[in-house]
Amino acid sequence: MSDEVLVDVDGGVAVITINRPQARNAVNGAVARGVAAVLDEMEGRGDVFAYVLTGAGGTFCAGMDLKGFLSGDLPYIEGRGFAGLVEAPPKKPIVAAVEGYALAGGFELALACDLVVASEQAVFGLPEPRRGLVAAAGGAARLPRRIPYHIAMEIALTGDHFPATRLREVGLVNHVTPPGEALPRALELAGRIAANAPLAVAATKRVIVESADWSREEMFARQQEIITPVFGSQDAMEGAAAFAEKRAPRWKGE
Repeated sequence: MSDEVLVDVDGGVAVITINRPQARNAVNGAVARGVAAVLDEMEGRGDVFAYVLTGAGGTFCAGMDLKGFLSGDLPYIEGRGFAGLVEAPPKKPIVAAVEGYALAGGFELALACDLVVASEQAVFGLPEPRRGLVAAAGGAARLPRRIPYHIAMEIALTGDHFPATRLREVGLVNHVTPPGEALPRALELAGRIAANAPLAVAATKRVIVESADWSREEMFARQQEIITPVFGSQDAMEGAAAFAEKRAPRWKGE
């Protein structure tokens, strides 16, 4: 595992930390490979039910390492895209814990997550046009699907910085915290997700993500294909039994 990507598992939650504080956690090839390797391992582990993605040293991620880009050290993984994540987010839910800058690819990493917790001092932006580039790691494509069109255009075309409080207003950030509290709040949120039945959580995420492209006519049939195994699972029986017996459920992921 790369020293530039750290992982810590506790209570069913894997915290993935981009560990390049000297470069404001800008993503290079080593980070992309490290994130991909972590996700390959964690997706197959039965004791991990949710993720938190964060950055070391008070910054989430300042985007692509431009010095690496100039030298040919590209931060992409085939089939996974930027940072080994944006084109193939994990099946298990992932929460972004944002302190400091989430710029360019850093903002796009947050957009690839399912929930976003940010410090009130966090700053988001897509400055690619100011560098002669395009926010091609999900910024231009995902942003208008998450927030109103005209606001997405302002963010994407001006390259300006926007505070977490503004993005909370438009629905892109779930929770805004005092400085230094984004990670604890994200961990609490991920822990609440991880406490639920893993098959049900994974199926719910899949329906929400995939249904964006479903027509009204096919919506329920497509959903049924995904949820039928959940309703026939041992965990579904366990959930009903735990409710009837007034006790905490004991999930098996089966």
